[in-house]
Amino acid sequence: ILFNVNPGIVLLMNGIGTLLFIFITKGKAPAYLGSSFAFLGVGQVIINTMGYRYALGAFATTGFLGCILAYLIYKFRTDWINIVLPPAAMGAVVSLIGLELAGNTIRGGKIGANILTETYADVYVFLITLSVAILGSVVFRKFLGTIPILIAIICGYIAALAFGMIDFSTVTSSTLFTIPEFQFPIFDFKASLIMLPALLVITSEHI
Repeated sequence: ILFNVNPGIVLLMNGIGTLLFIFITKGKAPAYLGSSFAFLGVGQVIINTMGYRYALGAFATTGFLGCILAYLIYKFRTDWINIVLPPAAMGAVVSLIGLELAGNTIRGGKIGANILTETYADVYVFLITLSVAILGSVVFRKFLGTIPILIAIICGYIAALAFGMIDFSTVTSSTLFTIPEFQFPIFDFKASLIMLPALLVITSEHI
């Protein structure tokens, strides 16, 4: 939504990525694969200055380098990461990303709640979703412990439905199957260099 990208292609790629992840790890770490918020800032810069296809190329390059990094972690474990990326430094970076984006969840727009509404229904949905996510991260165990955000989204959606905030007209008017809007990436060294620091952040997040 923030990138103004076709949701169909996003969901399709997330689904394929999740299936590959489960297959490669032999189901040892079941989780839904989306994208890290670390990519939002750098991705937006590339899209605004160079175009979406350049961002696609940078995403692909960063993903490939991420695979190489994953192999290095597989071979040499994670002790070296704590030296190169100490938790005290990277924890602050990850927290900053979250705090910077927090405004999107409480301001009006396509996502989150509008705190200026008269009914405050948006705020209630926001608080319900946030509460479930926080409590779930602490209370949930085993498989449920890996998907507290997904559970929170579902609870938030149900809450929004209860408050009459869901408009199904777009869903009912859509066809059952659609072809996502595919675009070929443009590989550019400058764009890849801009996005590369995000790889360090997601490495810290994963570890």
